[in-house]
Amino acid sequence: MKKGVIREDRAEDPQEVRSVEDRIIKEERLIRDEEARSVFNKVFDRATLTAVYELARKKFFEEVEFIISTGKEGNVFRCHGGDNYYALKIFKVSTSEFRHMQNYIIGDERFKDVRKDKLEIIKLWTKKEFRNLEDFAKAKIRAPLPIASNRNCLLMEFIGKEGIPAPRAKDKPFEEPEKQYHILCEYMAKMVNARLIHADLSEYNILNNDEELVIIDVGQAVTTMHPNAKEFFERDVLNLSKYFAKQGVDTNYEKMYADIKAIGKKLAKGK
Repeated sequence: MKKGVIREDRAEDPQEVRSVEDRIIKEERLIRDEEARSVFNKVFDRATLTAVYELARKKFFEEVEFIISTGKEGNVFRCHGGDNYYALKIFKVSTSEFRHMQNYIIGDERFKDVRKDKLEIIKLWTKKEFRNLEDFAKAKIRAPLPIASNRNCLLMEFIGKEGIPAPRAKDKPFEEPEKQYHILCEYMAKMVNARLIHADLSEYNILNNDEELVIIDVGQAVTTMHPNAKEFFERDVLNLSKYFAKQGVDTNYEKMYADIKAIGKKLAKGK
């Protein structure tokens, strides 16, 4: 697979798509699954399709196969190229709650002079999730590895076994919750040490990949300098302490907060 990052929108070459018929043929080759193609036609605009085509032309993948998950702000599809699978996350331009997105972009010092145009916010959100995934990887926090982005499309590592997408922790609890609790506390401590806050962490945004804990949906993650960082962090701790307590782990908000803080100090000393 070709490595690299597509950072800006590129206009589709008019010589490559000469007619509606050419576009339909092209689309059917790239998106063979009828359900996936139906979703594309109903939900995504032609500019989004063009962005997907460009990623395919760059040889990042060969085919968009089927839907992994759907949401208010976007859908995730499984793609393949050669013997590899990938996850393609596409943010919806028409229905995304871009005002909600602004709360996590404005105030993040990494993104300045933010235009309050809906499309621009969504494009920036896509770049932000790519950047956050890069930062998570650098901090050795298990999350999908970012591969490429274009407009409102984000291509990532596929999380699953033998082509089957990993379930959320909400849908498949971990067999050893105590062990995963400590792993998560370490990841949250690493986030803080890397000056990052997930800002929407719960059992809905954690995958159970055959007992490997993988954090997903990091587009809203902010730096610790964000004016609402403390509130976001406390909310994450509250959500996960409740979840793991239900799984039988002896914890609560105060204990989990203290565990994360202690691990963070230990990691900082070990640098």
